Amino acid sequence: MNDPNSCVDNATVCSGASCVVPDSNFNNTLSVVLSTVLTILLALVMFSMGCNVEIKKFLGHIKRPWGICVGFLCQFGIMPLTGFVLSVAFDILPIQAVVVLIMGCCPGGTSSNILAYWVDGDMDLSVSMTTCSTLLALGMMPLCLLIYTKMWVDSGSIVIPYDNIGTSLVALVVPVSIGMFVNHKWPQKAKIILKIGSIAGAILIVLIAVVGGILYQSAWIIAPKLWIIGTIFPVAGYSLGFLLARIAGLPWHRCRTVAFETGMQNTQLCSTIVQLSFTPEELNIVFTFPLIYSIFQLAFAAIFLGFYVAYKKCHGKNKAEIPESKENEMEPESSFYKINGGFKPDEK
Repeated sequence: MNDPNSCVDNATVCSGASCVVPDSNFNNTLSVVLSTVLTILLALVMFSMGCNVEIKKFLGHIKRPWGICVGFLCQFGIMPLTGFVLSVAFDILPIQAVVVLIMGCCPGGTSSNILAYWVDGDMDLSVSMTTCSTLLALGMMPLCLLIYTKMWVDSGSIVIPYDNIGTSLVALVVPVSIGMFVNHKWPQKAKIILKIGSIAGAILIVLIAVVGGILYQSAWIIAPKLWIIGTIFPVAGYSLGFLLARIAGLPWHRCRTVAFETGMQNTQLCSTIVQLSFTPEELNIVFTFPLIYSIFQLAFAAIFLGFYVAYKKCHGKNKAEIPESKENEMEPESSFYKINGGFKPDEK
């Protein structure tokens, strides 16, 4: 009873230090209620984020998608490859490796848009990247899983919930589009909505972490290797995304945007795929990894945000753009640059 490595009494399936606990009626009810509340709150937050997106700049990123292409390479190039390398390096079970790879192949999550705002990122690029990665996930997820998982499992056994991806896309596009319209018609009111929404977004991120801990208390009993991978994976995503964006010549504020878009994954989608694709016995070993990743992606995002805020205060900067402000003064004022400066490498 006092053994910390033993499963709880009501566990249905046990294997070593991992266990699966059946959902109680309370948990089911709480899950439905909180999911509904969080969905409504998320829609309102994305509406407010849309109030910071300018239609002209957003379309500029779509028409000349250099920043989006860099993000695409990070999202469906770096993340799946990182998941594969970590799985091989830690020599985890095949079924666990598949779940790590599913996480790496998922599109960016909407929390990245909120964090991009807080670090003075390019909101037009952030929203366009999230939208495009969710849309492209319909084809890129099966392709990446086919490439990386064939050494462990038949990729045909992994169920891709296209309806969930479509729902995520609609839940993102509709409120953001309304916010963009409000910003176009009533820019002053949009600024007020944005301030309220940014605070609500911070509360939403905390709520998601707390709700996950309440609903999946058994997640704390899991293989140590998955905890380690769940810690390293998001940090690698943030760091490699930032590095690749800088190598590609994007200005600093877009590098921060790409970094969060790369490391911040859609963990809810990953959880859905895992539940649809594996048996209860297999879920025993892998089900809680998406929650572990979610916890650490938020934790490290908060740390990076704290460093950025401290950096701003240290350098006494009140404007949104810090390092690039002086560089931008030297840039030629061409219409091409005004539409999408991400296409032009920084000039030293």
